[in-house]
Amino acid sequence: MFNTTEEYLEALRNEMKDADPALLQDAQADAREHFSTALAVVRDAKPDLNEADVLKTIIEEYGSPEETAAAYREVERRTSPALKQPVKSQSAFGRFFGVYVDPRAWGALLYMFIAFVTGVFYFTWAVTGISVSVSFLIFIFGFPFALLFLLSVRGLALLEGRLVEALLGVRMPRRPLFSHQGMKWFDRLKALLTDKATWLMLVYMIAQFILGTIYFALIVTVLSISLSFAAIPVLQEVFQQGAMFNGGVRFFFPVWSYPLLVAGGFFLWTLFMNIVRGIGQLHGRFAKMLLVSE
Repeated sequence: MFNTTEEYLEALRNEMKDADPALLQDAQADAREHFSTALAVVRDAKPDLNEADVLKTIIEEYGSPEETAAAYREVERRTSPALKQPVKSQSAFGRFFGVYVDPRAWGALLYMFIAFVTGVFYFTWAVTGISVSVSFLIFIFGFPFALLFLLSVRGLALLEGRLVEALLGVRMPRRPLFSHQGMKWFDRLKALLTDKATWLMLVYMIAQFILGTIYFALIVTVLSISLSFAAIPVLQEVFQQGAMFNGGVRFFFPVWSYPLLVAGGFFLWTLFMNIVRGIGQLHGRFAKMLLVSE
């Protein structure tokens, strides 16, 4: 028997204590929303009923914490991220050069490209929103503006989580954090400001700008060097251009070194792809640490 919604949520949390934190957050958010909506409907129709009696009826329809936890685990088993399962290989050689058939590596590479764009947008949005919100707080309309900004931060965090899960294979929340719809806007603003999840999301948005810039610089640098090595034979044989310059003097590599140069460029990019795969896994853990509240 549960007397309050929080007691039910605590029981559900205990039932799912060994589950993925992102899955637990989804379950908590769904339960909070369902219970809040159902309680509001019943109270409007029968205001004389106490919360415990109403909860008993709601739980009979929604399911006990044990039943809810089992249902979410079953859904999770069927819908785990596509990139979550690693590509198996039997040797170090196979793992190194097998990176080209590993979807995690290509997903991480694409994410690193996207991170530069999203990082610039997140940083601009966060800095602009914080500065404007603080400036407008001296006016009455500053509080609704700050509320809208903080709600947008949560929306962007959910969107970022979907990108991380799709491209990096790390399970992220698929439901937005629950926000009481019946609360006054000042109370909702206060709740958002006192919730550590809001500030962790802002930290992530600012950090994404730094990380995205680093990722983009790494990709451009390594890709340029790799292509430069591979293009030397074409540059010298087709265009009759020296590969290097020093004080106006043009240098030519010997013909016998062409295979080594091409192999060197290919090896460098293969090594980088393995590093990219590792960066993707590390970034996924970083995103989970800041964007998952449970």
